Amino acid sequence: MPRRLKLDIPGPDRRVTPDDVLAKGWAALFAPDLASPLRIVLEIGFGRGEFLLDLARRAPEVAHVGVEVSRKRVLKQARRLARTELGNLRLVHGTGEQALADLFGPASLEAVWINFSDPWPKKRHHRRRLVQAPLVAAVADRLVRGGLLQVATDDVPYAEQIDAVLAAESRLENVFAPSRWLADVPGRMPTAYELEWRAEGRPLHFFAYRRIAG
Repeated sequence: MPRRLKLDIPGPDRRVTPDDVLAKGWAALFAPDLASPLRIVLEIGFGRGEFLLDLARRAPEVAHVGVEVSRKRVLKQARRLARTELGNLRLVHGTGEQALADLFGPASLEAVWINFSDPWPKKRHHRRRLVQAPLVAAVADRLVRGGLLQVATDDVPYAEQIDAVLAAESRLENVFAPSRWLADVPGRMPTAYELEWRAEGRPLHFFAYRRIAG
């Protein structure tokens, strides 16, 4: 019998809704934990959430926002977060596309992370892949000058698509050039899935693109 999902939040509830953001703004939603002006880092699709928690712990002065399409995972992350002292992290249930379109203005993000989004391996499903030209254009618009978009995948065909889409965005430059991607990034905290896939011998692909003038 599956375990019953626990709905209680054993501490501060760091979830916010898109309506909260539109009505109050990020500065109010992070107050009093962080003062304005905010430096904001976004992770799209935080999954199990350990990577996002580590990001927030490493930079307590930076506002971190996690967007996840799975309501169950948002709830589980909210429960984990409530047991910590972290006040610099907020969680949103929704899609990355909608979050970028509605919740962040131009030049408002210092960094965006996309870790191992679903590769949708069947050709007829490729249109569902997260890393597409419109999303990358939206990220480029919302990054501050010098801000970073970092993407990871374990899927080889998806890596080729990601490479093509990122390289085609004129407002971004490849930090790892002349390499298209790296198989390992020193000092980068691995996600739980990444550890599993490394143990299986899967090839990993890490991209980093910086926002330039234009």
